Amino acid sequence: MAPMSLPLSSLLNHWHSLQRANMFCFALQGLRHRALRSPLWKRNFGAGSYGVGQLLSHQPTGRKYAASVCSSSSDGQDMTERLWSVYNETKKQTKDLIPVISANSVNPDTIFANNEMSLRDIEIYGFDYDYTLAFYSSHLHTLIFNIARDILITNHRYPEGLRKYEYIPNFAVRGLHYDVQKALLMKIDAFHYIQLGTVYRGLHPVSDEEVIAMYEGSHVPLEIMSDFYGKSSHGHTMKQFMDIFSLPEMTLLSCVNDFFMRHNIDYEPVHLYKDVKEAIRDVHVKGIMYRAVEADIGKYICYGEQSHAVLKKLSEQGKKMFLITNSPFDFVDRGMNYIVGKDWRDLFDVVIVQADKPSFFNDRRKPFRRVTDRGALLWDRIHRLEKGQIYKQGNLYEFLRLTGWRGSKVLYFGDHIYSDLADLTLKHGWRTGAIIPELRKEIKIMNTEQYVHMMTWLQALTGLIEQMQVHRDPASQAVVGEWIKERETKDIFNAQFGSLFRTYHNPTYFSRRLSRFADIYMASISCLLDYDFQHTFFPRRTPLQHESPFWPEHSTHCFRFACLSESLYV
Repeated sequence: MAPMSLPLSSLLNHWHSLQRANMFCFALQGLRHRALRSPLWKRNFGAGSYGVGQLLSHQPTGRKYAASVCSSSSDGQDMTERLWSVYNETKKQTKDLIPVISANSVNPDTIFANNEMSLRDIEIYGFDYDYTLAFYSSHLHTLIFNIARDILITNHRYPEGLRKYEYIPNFAVRGLHYDVQKALLMKIDAFHYIQLGTVYRGLHPVSDEEVIAMYEGSHVPLEIMSDFYGKSSHGHTMKQFMDIFSLPEMTLLSCVNDFFMRHNIDYEPVHLYKDVKEAIRDVHVKGIMYRAVEADIGKYICYGEQSHAVLKKLSEQGKKMFLITNSPFDFVDRGMNYIVGKDWRDLFDVVIVQADKPSFFNDRRKPFRRVTDRGALLWDRIHRLEKGQIYKQGNLYEFLRLTGWRGSKVLYFGDHIYSDLADLTLKHGWRTGAIIPELRKEIKIMNTEQYVHMMTWLQALTGLIEQMQVHRDPASQAVVGEWIKERETKDIFNAQFGSLFRTYHNPTYFSRRLSRFADIYMASISCLLDYDFQHTFFPRRTPLQHESPFWPEHSTHCFRFACLSESLYV
């Protein structure tokens, strides 16, 4: 259940756990922003000569403190021992507090907010179909990979030996970039820096030294990054894979690259990329995937009952609903019959198929066309969008004119941050909700004691490094260097590319775009079931880098824990 739907007693327990966790988190952040005092300061502080307000407003003097940590010793060995003593004591304090922090786990059914939004203001709900209302099993990715691989062999005359390659379910993650000219798959952060250690040629990692040599560093210039929709076009050599359907495509690219390298076959990476792209497109456009899913729909579609419950709840509340999808009518009709029932069209005020998003949101030239139940296209001009009818193509401007559904009273859900959400929030002022199925797995990992321990220690270690880096003698620098190496987080999310949302310490490029184009995001549409329609979503108030990490409501707890954290350094 979402936090707001918990019983009062559970909420109080949750709040107390949150306060205890915040005490430690703020203290760790304080290590990076506060002056670390001498024993004399501690005695004065303990005697009450410093109030909470003075503590919060005091400016950092970390360099002066760090310079004096080992001032009593001039010997390098004593300096090293002192630094390791501080390290060990910090690690002990961190370990002791893990049970408290672990009690404050994240609910995977929570709806997370990037921007404040109230459901009270939403009158119309819109949905994509694939990976929004219909969730697919892993069998679908295997199907797409196998069909596209066979198309490469049959239609593009690729080597027969490629048939030995099977789909690797946990190889890639969404949001990766692919350098079309260099045939490299990689993860890039929000500042256009490549995360070293996540660059793959074929199925094998490329050394950091080789990556730095190829890119003259690890930064990717704006002019070669993917375009606005993540595509490699108009001089952009990078392609960003933002669609969940793109996981088989990334894996196929990597497998074919691997085959060519293993057999010392000279090939043009640009041709390979285009051929794989065309093969994947054929799987969709020629209807091969659609027919396979329709033939065994129970094998490929899951979570149907949850989507049905959401649609039913919205209908009971008198909300208007519409569906805009790029999938064809027969495929959507078969899937919605399975998920909702034969009367599924009664729930929607407007249904649009083969919309050709994102062009649907920008191209004013394509008119709507009505589709019969048998799939026949009618030629009459559309003067209104009628409930129970099916429409093909069209464009958003005509949609707005015919429905009058404008602005922030509309909330649209989709899984593709660019094709589904970007234009709606930037150009039309609709509210947007991103469906990120990967959240469930990542939150499950985040709630483990291993992850909590790793991240809590990472914060504490970062504070140590920041304070102690001013010691320039070789012995101290060697110690700090060991700490810096330890600071690199382990790949506990995905063995090759790590988390969808973070590089080692920065948000990923995917995460940056998510925060910009989605007002809210969640693991599945079913998360709506835990909230009433008066609920307001608030983004978490986190301090900017130049702001104090101590907020007034936590001042008492921060004051107490500040005393504890000081004891590590005096």
